[in-house]
Amino acid sequence: MGLFTGMITTASALTAQRLRMDVISSNMANVDTTRGKMVNGEWQPYQRKSVVMAPKGDQFSSFLNQAMNTKDNHSIGSGVKVSRIIEDDETPFKMVYDPLHPDANDDGYIRLPNVDPLREMVDLISATRSYEANVTVFNANKAMLMKSLEIGK
Repeated sequence: MGLFTGMITTASALTAQRLRMDVISSNMANVDTTRGKMVNGEWQPYQRKSVVMAPKGDQFSSFLNQAMNTKDNHSIGSGVKVSRIIEDDETPFKMVYDPLHPDANDDGYIRLPNVDPLREMVDLISATRSYEANVTVFNANKAMLMKSLEIGK
């Protein structure tokens, strides 16, 4: 295990949580966007996006697990990565009656994105707290490294 392994692991979590906050911000900004993308010649509303994370696996981590005789392959990891950003195509669009809107159908309804601002705020709070916790871990790791440098004085 290297001297900076903890900092590298925490940095990967910080990067992933920052991207998660950016995606949530994009969802909130597009809560009223009725023209997100064109599908089959017809405009579709913006679809909610979410971040999928996965552990960073490498040969070094599996070597450490074997060397330390750990049963769980993820007990010593090397951080987290964003595996993909997915669109929520399961949640239906909201139908709102607004016959004067340019995107209204023949019945006067418009389709709004499947973004729930309350859910987005809860996700944003979760991502922010995780980011703050990782900053605390990073700073604690940095303080320990600084203290170890002072031992030789």
